Amino acid sequence: MSYFDAASSAPLHPVARQALLASLDEGWADPARLYREGRRARLLLDAAREAAADAVGCRPDELVFTPSGTRAVHVGISGALAGRRRVGRHLVVSAVEHSSVLHSAAALEADGGSVTEVGVNRAGSVSPGAYADALREDTALACLQSANHEVGTVQPVAEVAAACRAAGVPLLVDAAQSLAWGPVEGDWSLLAGSAHKWGGPAGVGLLVVRKGVRFATQGPADERESGRAAGFENIPAVVAAAASLRAVRAEAAEEDARLRELTERIRARVPGLVPDVEVVGDPVRRLPHVVTFSCLYVDGETLLHELDRAGFSVSSGSSCTSSTLTPSHVLKAMGVLSEGNVRVSLPLGTAGDDVERFLGVLPGTVASVRERLGATAVTAPAPAPASAPSLVVDALGKRCPIPVIELAKVIGDVPVGGTVTVLADDEAARLDIPAWCEMRSQEYVGEEPAEHGAAYVVRRLS
Repeated sequence: MSYFDAASSAPLHPVARQALLASLDEGWADPARLYREGRRARLLLDAAREAAADAVGCRPDELVFTPSGTRAVHVGISGALAGRRRVGRHLVVSAVEHSSVLHSAAALEADGGSVTEVGVNRAGSVSPGAYADALREDTALACLQSANHEVGTVQPVAEVAAACRAAGVPLLVDAAQSLAWGPVEGDWSLLAGSAHKWGGPAGVGLLVVRKGVRFATQGPADERESGRAAGFENIPAVVAAAASLRAVRAEAAEEDARLRELTERIRARVPGLVPDVEVVGDPVRRLPHVVTFSCLYVDGETLLHELDRAGFSVSSGSSCTSSTLTPSHVLKAMGVLSEGNVRVSLPLGTAGDDVERFLGVLPGTVASVRERLGATAVTAPAPAPASAPSLVVDALGKRCPIPVIELAKVIGDVPVGGTVTVLADDEAARLDIPAWCEMRSQEYVGEEPAEHGAAYVVRRLS
């Protein structure tokens, strides 16, 4: 079995396991107590904080440990907004942030605040200029991930941080996906991370608040972790988290080069092995271990199940998964194909032979899923005889990728210049039909209102 979903949660690093087991016997006491056992626990906690701060690039007294990366984001955003309430209640985020950031933004709006969402280009990257334009006099905080969790695109954090600093606005960076590979560059103000993303134990996050940043922790006061993370510290897990971060950093340069070569191999070969595939994300400014692609005419959930049966654990941002009936907000913001989406994220130590086995299994797996969905009859449009200048395809009640498959089957039945109107009520059609048009060099005319769902009009160009 090959585990290719490290971006969701990396396997526990051997150093983390060793540190966890060793500290179970030493770190069980209350670190706030003055007796021997308490002092011993405090020494472990302080050493872990210093190690984590060194890896992040901050002072130890600027860093606190939280119960999760999500909690670190929530506390960071709420505390920064509260600390700058006199400035205003405006928040700036990118359209591809992790759900923890977007949920915090939604909570602010529900409470009367305002949010500006900065869009991204087709590679998933924001423009520093667009961030600068979004900042206002009442902007209390801006948020930007260091790298995207779904497609691996690395964001221009240093440039955005400079724009925020010039405007006097603190920038919170969600660095969960990138901390394993190095510190976040730039003059950021707050930073959040999550240990299970770099091979530490789950249930440990970290939050950094730079000195001088106005911050007011929300909720009942607690004396633990500078009052910013309530509850008794899980010292063995914290020690393991800090030890594993230091360990993966020691391997980072070598693993970066090795894993980047493997993911580049996937990026380069998948389009030739599997017809009608779109590789998404920035091809250069990207995490070394992440590669994402989408397959036309494929049910994402079925594809993931079939790859699992073949021995590969991957994830998906496709709308065709059991966890959601709407397209990934990241793929939607990028304007790329969402159906049949596969994210491969390689853990440290992944062997080249495992990648070769994946590339050998993938074409037959995709072909099998397409055949099951009746997509094998889909071909490029042939020269059409004089026929109806327009057709209507009723795909109401059908989930992706069926609306796109039905469109592909009939596009050759209209003459060049003719149109096909697809009636669909699946949210994914709004994203996937325009993406299909771009991949197939057809014209997406637009969306029109319909009695049920929407009508998507496509003009045949060739």
